[in-house]
Amino acid sequence: MSGRKPRSVANPLESAITTPSERILKECHSLYVDSENGLVKIACSLGVRLLPPRKKIIVMIMGNHSAGKSSFINWYAEEHIQKAGVAIETQGFTFITSGRKRESLTGNATLHLYPHFRPLLQFKGVMDYLSAEISTSKQKKFNLVTFVDTPGLVDGDMVYPFDVNSAITWLGEQADLVFVFFDPMGQALCKRTLNIVEKLSEKCGDKLLFYLSKADEAGKETDRQRVMMQIVQELCRRPGLNKCGFEMPTIYIPNPQRPSRCVNQIDGVCQTIEKTINQAVQKTLDQLEKDCDLICSTISTRREQDRADVAHNKSVRLHSWLCGALGSILPVLFVLSFIVNTFSKDQLDQLLGEGPAGTLFVFTGIVMYLWDWIPEDGQVVFVIIFGAFCYLLLFLAKYFAGRGNKTLTKKEKRTMAEYSDYIQDIVKTKKGSLYDWYLQQCAAEYDF
Repeated sequence: MSGRKPRSVANPLESAITTPSERILKECHSLYVDSENGLVKIACSLGVRLLPPRKKIIVMIMGNHSAGKSSFINWYAEEHIQKAGVAIETQGFTFITSGRKRESLTGNATLHLYPHFRPLLQFKGVMDYLSAEISTSKQKKFNLVTFVDTPGLVDGDMVYPFDVNSAITWLGEQADLVFVFFDPMGQALCKRTLNIVEKLSEKCGDKLLFYLSKADEAGKETDRQRVMMQIVQELCRRPGLNKCGFEMPTIYIPNPQRPSRCVNQIDGVCQTIEKTINQAVQKTLDQLEKDCDLICSTISTRREQDRADVAHNKSVRLHSWLCGALGSILPVLFVLSFIVNTFSKDQLDQLLGEGPAGTLFVFTGIVMYLWDWIPEDGQVVFVIIFGAFCYLLLFLAKYFAGRGNKTLTKKEKRTMAEYSDYIQDIVKTKKGSLYDWYLQQCAAEYDF
């Protein structure tokens, strides 16, 4: 494994047509999911759970119904993917992403494509309203973005088939960006929308961006200003949204056949997405280093624990051996003393030889001396206590024998050493080269 080289781009043409950000995200992802030496596989073998980084950023778009969410996605991808209209067209969550061919996925297939969002299953009923639309579009930065189109929000007696507030809040926490679209046609002050926005602001306020969508339909400039003031006033009434530096650019889908004097800042939305993509590249590289350090520290901890377990097992085996030896030798010596006592010293010398017979006679003599020292009426009690003591020693021997800890095999030690070398020599080196290459795309040459 330590001699393994990182995979290079198979097709030179592919590296030419992909952007630096896309290439870095893909290569980082491949380091995690490689079938032989992927970080996910290595971490799993060590009992650590890692998720591969996403190759695309997640942009969630929320707002009241007919706020222009689906229309914006269609405009960005330059393809008619989502239905758009005044009616509530989007009733569930739809993931819109770029892929190899045009395809529509249902809930189960969607979660297989996006395992990060499997916790959505905790919201009862959401599975039936989960889908994904895969488009072949490569316009703008669409190949590095996954849009999440959320249900149109309304007040009143509208009943959703799942806990829409909690589901949108959870999705917003997972997303890289959350676009909140307010339309100027009377639904901008939807309380349900504002309640969700307030919750998101408490947990991930830095992701929230507000836009006045369909700004070209607001009438004159004075009408637009009045709508924006009403929205700002409503937001300021909520403590969680009353923050300085509030911005709400005006955007609308450009239509050459319907020119408008309204300032359209929709290009700024594209710039925000591109900036977030670049930040995602940096976060992915940083996370790669953290995950490498986590695996290396886990390996180091396992090795140290194994050394401690080996020392512990030696101590336990010693205790077990001593207790077992005493529990076996003492009763044998006790019985043997009575047998030897029936022989004279001359008979023992003839049977065993002068040296061994003398040694045996000394030990058995000590036992018999102690036995004679015990009163006759207490000898039975002594035998019972002595037998119980020997049984206790044998029990302790068995107890200590079962107290050993499992240690690493030679194969496991060798595998861990290979993992550590692979991460240090291959993965971290690859991460450093990717970081340098990324910086070279944006920094001046003399900065290196």
